[in-house]
Amino acid sequence: MAADGSHGVTTCACKGIRTCLICERLKEEVQLVSCEPKNVYHFLYNPETRLASSEDGDAASFVFPGVFLWNNFISEEEENELISSMDQDAWNPSQSGRRKQDFGPKVNFKKRKVRLCNFSGLPAGSQELVARMQREPSLAGFQPVEQCNLDYHPERGSAIEPHLDDSWLWGERLVTVNMLSDTTLTMSLCPGASAAGLDGEVRVAVRLPRRCLLVLHGEARHTWKHAIHREDIHRRRVCSTYRELSAEFLPGGRQAELGARLLGIAAGFKGTSV
Repeated sequence: MAADGSHGVTTCACKGIRTCLICERLKEEVQLVSCEPKNVYHFLYNPETRLASSEDGDAASFVFPGVFLWNNFISEEEENELISSMDQDAWNPSQSGRRKQDFGPKVNFKKRKVRLCNFSGLPAGSQELVARMQREPSLAGFQPVEQCNLDYHPERGSAIEPHLDDSWLWGERLVTVNMLSDTTLTMSLCPGASAAGLDGEVRVAVRLPRRCLLVLHGEARHTWKHAIHREDIHRRRVCSTYRELSAEFLPGGRQAELGARLLGIAAGFKGTSV
């Protein structure tokens, strides 16, 4: 894989049920099992009213809390500089047709273990962005200890399946900067939850303009799964996701000492991809 963002790859990092266009083409008899539920209700999030409105007009709107959008968070010039810097480093294959660059500690979520390993902090280019984030009242005190850059491209069938980010290590706010193209984040309820009194799966489309910043917190962080579907990647998209520590790793928490070390390293902004 070339560092300049070219996409002529012949291998991927998909495991289990995850696939991308690369492995689907390589496996001549691959059979994909559709898990599409029978009843799916589609809503569109309005960032001005903070309501989710039915796209088909067959259900009432409802308040959708926990989403904050900051349009034009970065300028086009900043975007170009950030992408140029990323493309000078190696992009590592990731699952579901994505490529990634990690700036964070080594984590085993199943065993709940964190190791510093080669963690050297967030990249220098993020220092000004983090300072800008912290000026937003809803991000006051936000101190990221991990940054993950992800590269999506339609030629690879890039996507990310519906999921909830870990809450043992990562804290309340998930922050993402969306670059190079518009896309749509699809929110869906976890099993057993309900919304708008509907019998079926409820999905809320959150449109992410190019160069915007997205924050997920509260219900959108802990109750609703989020995903980027393959059909919503129309051309190359790069995003940077920043994560803060949970209470367990902050002052007064059981692993506050480790958390302080992580925060100190992250704040140096001398990081290289691990």
